[in-house]
Formats: sequence, C-alpha cells, structure tokens
Amino acid sequence: MEIDPLQQKTLPDFLLTAKLCGIAIVNVRDIVRKGRRLYYRKGATLIPVDRIYNRVIPEDLERSGARLPFKLKDDIDVEWAGHPNWFFRLSKFSLPFIKHPTVPETLFLSDVAAAPADLGDWVLKPLFSFAGGGVKVSPAPFDIDSITGPRRREYVLQKRVEYAGVVDTPAGPAKAEVRIMYIWQEHPIPVLNLVRLGRGTMMGVDQNKNMDWVGSSAGFWPA
Repeated sequence: MEIDPLQQKTLPDFLLTAKLCGIAIVNVRDIVRKGRRLYYRKGATLIPVDRIYNRVIPEDLERSGARLPFKLKDDIDVEWAGHPNWFFRLSKFSLPFIKHPTVPETLFLSDVAAAPADLGDWVLKPLFSFAGGGVKVSPAPFDIDSITGPRRREYVLQKRVEYAGVVDTPAGPAKAEVRIMYIWQEHPIPVLNLVRLGRGTMMGVDQNKNMDWVGSSAGFWPA
C-alpha cells in the first residue's frame, strides 16, 4: 500500500515484490472501508484486506493532500507489516541521547540558546521528515532564529560529517554510506546492508539528480 505507487521511484521494488511474493500493489487512495474492514478493488470485485505491507509515509501523505477513506490511526481489523508509527519518529529523535565518539554530536534545537559560532560545520534537520526533506546543510543564523517557540522541539542540530570520495567511478569519486538492517531477538543480528553512493552535498536520490554512478548498491564482504 502506497500513495500513487505507479508514480513512485520505488516502483521497481513494488513490481518485483508483487511478482516474487504475490502481494498486490494497492493505491491507498483506492482502499474501500466497510465498517471495521478494508477492501481493494480488482476489476469489479472487492478483495478483503487482512494484512498491509505499509509503504505510506505520513509526511508524504500530508504533503499530497490525499483524502483517504480511513485514517492510518483508526481501530480497524487489519494487521500491519510496518505500522505507520514505526521508524519515522525514531532515528533522529534518539541521536541527542547517544554520546559516543562514532556518533555525530546532535542537539535538540530547543536546547540551543544561540547559534554555534561554527554553524557552517552543522546540519539543521527536522525530526519528522523523510528523504532529506527540510534538511539544511551549513544553515545560516536566520534559519536557526526563524524557528521559534514549540517548533524548536521538532528540529535537531547535528555536527556535519564530511564524507570521503572513496569509490572511483567513471564520473569521478563517489561517496559511500553503508546502512545495516538488524532484527532484534535476544540481541541485534545484522541481516542486510544497503550502500548508498552519492556525489552531491547530501546522500539520497533527490539530492543527486542528474548525476551518474549514484543511488543504491550492496556491499559484499569475504566470509
């Protein structure tokens, strides 16, 4: 389930998931609600929805202005694989509480009385955004001062990390960011990695448009 999935840049993922796993690709706008049950249309037939592999990002939903037949927080008879509340409000919010040499210094903006003198070495990030939305690298003092009152609790200042161009490509050196997915049993177990290549100011597809040798890859290590 996604907002307008046929227009998403992750459409290849959806098509392969549908082919390999038999999971229907459903536009959240087309869901039908009857009482506590949800359905999607297949031709003239309504197919009951028992479990949702959720790809809807709340921030994208808000920006799209889509009118849905149900709310993501409704009490309905459905099981979520990836609940709308998961992940999106976790990672950046936890960073100010982690003090470690390998973790960039991160401050809630509400705890910052005055902009640091070395502001060019910091990044301003909204807590509740996705895919780099609203992020400002080397913000100006005005960017800090313009966020006032309770809104300051919704932003962090993070010490900037300078990525090294360590991957040689025909288009020039590329920067690499390695992400590792863990599952948690009695302890975290690494199960999958993602290597993002970029040559722009930030990582991510939206920040590396019109560039070659950027995007997703995978990392392999010898046994």
